Amino acid sequence: MTSVRHLPEPRTLREKLRRVRWTLARRVTALGLLTLMAASARFGWTWLSGDLSASLWLGAVHLSDPFAALERLAAGMIPTAAVLSGAGLALLFYALVGSRAFCGWVCPMNAVTETATWFRKRLGLTADLRIPNGVRYALCAGVLLASAVTGSAAFEPVSPQGLLWRDVVWGTGLSGLSAALGLAALEIALGPNLWCSKLCPLGAFWAVVGRLNPKPLVRIRFVDARCTRCGDCLRVCPEQQILKFKTMAQKGAVPTGECLLCGRCTAVCPEDALRWSTPLHRRPDNKETPS
Repeated sequence: MTSVRHLPEPRTLREKLRRVRWTLARRVTALGLLTLMAASARFGWTWLSGDLSASLWLGAVHLSDPFAALERLAAGMIPTAAVLSGAGLALLFYALVGSRAFCGWVCPMNAVTETATWFRKRLGLTADLRIPNGVRYALCAGVLLASAVTGSAAFEPVSPQGLLWRDVVWGTGLSGLSAALGLAALEIALGPNLWCSKLCPLGAFWAVVGRLNPKPLVRIRFVDARCTRCGDCLRVCPEQQILKFKTMAQKGAVPTGECLLCGRCTAVCPEDALRWSTPLHRRPDNKETPS
């Protein structure tokens, strides 16, 4: 029987940076996109202009939020050809990549909720408001129904991620920052990852999109023979309900859909049982037990 082994605490700065390398990569990606859009609005750069709802790459390629386009269709509004084609491109990209890559690597609320979780731990707070996982899907359907009833995109004016992004890019005020700080305060007081994991209708939409492709380009593979069930991955995963060892052993990977592709589980796995699988980063699923 293989003994359970936990990853030891990092002893050097290099080890600490290696442990958070994927979190740093995600922050750089999101901040880089935000910086490019803000620079475009302020200095006329043409690399990437717009915001999360609609953007323009290199002055030629339109990208649009597919969920916002779906809201407008539900409201009876016919989007322009540019919006529809942009939404189609974004939908195709994220469907090919797989899971909720947008949530983990682009959405600014991911940094807000993870920061709130960090504060909870430092403050020693243990409150954990239990919200069924299906609530966000009900809210997603409710947004589309509300759009149909009101004749407008119901989530767009109140989306905290959209408000925060627009505040930074266009300098529209402090509504986004206020919404983000309010949600962070609620998560610190009531429980971790409430918005991203349990309530966000946009996250529910991307989870559905992530399930459309059974063989995405990017996923987290699972080598069952190496896993000792130490549970370190569960302690860092913001979507703990997807890390079911029996299911992962059968599929050979973390299930697609609700996974954020944040990579935090791969960084803390002491036996290298959880691994990135990408077109540029594939390794054979060796079946040897850990040494």
